[in-house]
Amino acid sequence: MAESPTRDAQPSPDLFAELAEGTGLCMFLTGSYDDGLPLLWVNDAFLRKTGVPAGAQPPPPAPGRASLGPLELVLADPSSGVLAVPTLASGEAGTFTLECRKASGGTYWSHVTFTPRRDATGRVTHYLGVSVDVSEYVDERSAQLQTLAVERRRRADLDLVAQTTELLGDLEYPFALRDIAELLRTVVPWAAFYLHDDGLLFAEGIDVAAPPGGRGRRHARHVVAGDPERPLEAGTPRPGLETVDAVQDLLDGLVDGPVLVRLDVEYPPFSASGWLRRDLVTRVVDETGVRPASVVVHAMGGRRQVLGLLVTWNGDQAGVAVPGDGVAVLSEPDDVRTVVEVIARRAGTAIDNARLYAREHRLAEALQRAMLPEQADVTGLDVWTYYAPNAEHAQVGGDWYDVLDIDGSTVGLVIGDVVGHDVEAAAAMGQLRSVVRSYAYELTTPGVVLDRVDTLVQGMRIPRSASLVYATLRKRDDAAGPGEERWDMEYTRAGHLPPLLLRDGEVRQLDEGGGSLVGFGFIERRTARETLRPGDVLLLYTDGLIERRDRSLKVGLDALTETSARITARDAAGVGEELLSRLADAPEDDVAIVVVRLPDPVADAVTPALSPRSRRWLLPSEPASIGRARHAVLRSCEAWGLPDSASAELVVSELVANGVLHGWGNIGLRLFDTGDGLRIEVEDANPAPPVTTDGHPNRVGGFGMQIVERLADWGWRPSRSGKLVWAKLKQPAASLAVH
Repeated sequence: MAESPTRDAQPSPDLFAELAEGTGLCMFLTGSYDDGLPLLWVNDAFLRKTGVPAGAQPPPPAPGRASLGPLELVLADPSSGVLAVPTLASGEAGTFTLECRKASGGTYWSHVTFTPRRDATGRVTHYLGVSVDVSEYVDERSAQLQTLAVERRRRADLDLVAQTTELLGDLEYPFALRDIAELLRTVVPWAAFYLHDDGLLFAEGIDVAAPPGGRGRRHARHVVAGDPERPLEAGTPRPGLETVDAVQDLLDGLVDGPVLVRLDVEYPPFSASGWLRRDLVTRVVDETGVRPASVVVHAMGGRRQVLGLLVTWNGDQAGVAVPGDGVAVLSEPDDVRTVVEVIARRAGTAIDNARLYAREHRLAEALQRAMLPEQADVTGLDVWTYYAPNAEHAQVGGDWYDVLDIDGSTVGLVIGDVVGHDVEAAAAMGQLRSVVRSYAYELTTPGVVLDRVDTLVQGMRIPRSASLVYATLRKRDDAAGPGEERWDMEYTRAGHLPPLLLRDGEVRQLDEGGGSLVGFGFIERRTARETLRPGDVLLLYTDGLIERRDRSLKVGLDALTETSARITARDAAGVGEELLSRLADAPEDDVAIVVVRLPDPVADAVTPALSPRSRRWLLPSEPASIGRARHAVLRSCEAWGLPDSASAELVVSELVANGVLHGWGNIGLRLFDTGDGLRIEVEDANPAPPVTTDGHPNRVGGFGMQIVERLADWGWRPSRSGKLVWAKLKQPAASLAVH
């Protein structure tokens, strides 16, 4: 068994010194930390590596560094070297990654271990250091960290662009641009949008009603002192003013940008650069507390024009004057510029698309409103009509209806459907509507009318096929008394779904008088006949009411028949509302409905009805609509059993009259039984709010809203197409006392 070595058998100190001198590891000996870590001894490896001999005094450390004898520590380095100074000062051992300086001035990274030597009292008198060159490892790790940082920055940029795209997808949100600017402040200290609508305007959202390219007003390029209306001639700069209007050049498309706009100089007061400078100085100071010297301006380009500006402040950015055009161009990081340019470009495209779509949408709505029928109010009949184009098709459709008071005793009913959901379909619908109207007033028999329509349509070469039902109602004169009135009905169908007759809880399809589509009637059209009596309901409709992708048209017609048999309403509007609530909550096509009911004064007075507590009408902007609205309110109050119908009649008369006099387009009327009173809503396309006046001087009228105020609580709000005025009738004092 081998004997363990004894102290006497230990190697001599000279042997350790010899080994330390010859090792490839860099070794050195320093004094104590309190003495400044003087370099007392180094081995050959250390001398070869650094060129620093023992006893050498290192130069003063550079800013941001600390001297550790022959070594330097980068204080900002994220490694453990940040803890070297306090560790050695406390006399502890430690291992650190430090940046070492050579005698030649070069540096390298070293992994250094400090071992303290203590005297009998425990005080540290020396440090033995052993270092290993790890420059290659540190450089590799630094490159990896840099690559990772670049990747993270790129992902953050992509995420920023994705969030911006999502915000731009909902331009109806009133603060879309404000939120995008806040997102941009993750890459720049400050950002904001300006739209070029009637001059530059700070924007938090987008006015889609503005036409593409702004409204055409320009800022002045230059002005002469004392005469702001007189343009400055080319080549005559005014002393003390910056005459290069980089912002206007950007708006006019003369430069691609981005451009640097200095905020520490003066511009002509009516120039684009001058206006932007004045607004920015105040806005940036208010938000950041810093007065910027310059900002970067990017153009938001549309298809044909610059629609606005994206302005960013990068804190300490600097500009470089480019000879030749006098425009200062930013010298900024490429990644920041790329992100801002992408967002500016996408914002410009989104704004242009939104405004173009809004303009086409308004055009389509105007065309559709112009073609909507002006329904006649027929004495002796309760008539309700409804039309709603599918919202997926830009509010343009080919469905239409007509209610015609032909000669005082004869009523014409038309409902039709042109194939398609575009402007061409709407135009074809308008042509067919005019043709049917012209023959309906001239001829009396539906089959004969449709024969004439076929002949004319074949010659007109209307590009879209169409279906329709045309019916006439004539009141008979042989009524024995109230509740005994009869109406004779004649009808013909051109490839259209059959009307329904609702009588005493039973539903019958009027499927006679059928024929081919309009324009394809090569044989004589047939006319079918029916007699209507009090309480009967006649329903004409288009396939959008029943057509669904997941079922056949026959199944949809059966569902309509079954639903109609369960209707309890005693007025045409109530019948229509029940049908819509049960069948058209999510229509996949245009929907047109005509409901005609023969009032039954005897049965209606004694039979309670459970019907939807809301009604809607679309009225043309004409004086006759005021009377129709009054009749609609009276019938609804009667159906719902509401008292004080006289007050409701007066309020709706004033609201609709205001819509006819001051509104634009058709008027929407809605009634609601809220349970504690009647609520009336009137909508038109004029966004201007109603105003209560004390009458018109030297003219009759002007007291309408005062009457409404006396009888109801009222208000208004903006709507998608204009404004909506509402009124909630005040309950009579007696009614309040009962409750």
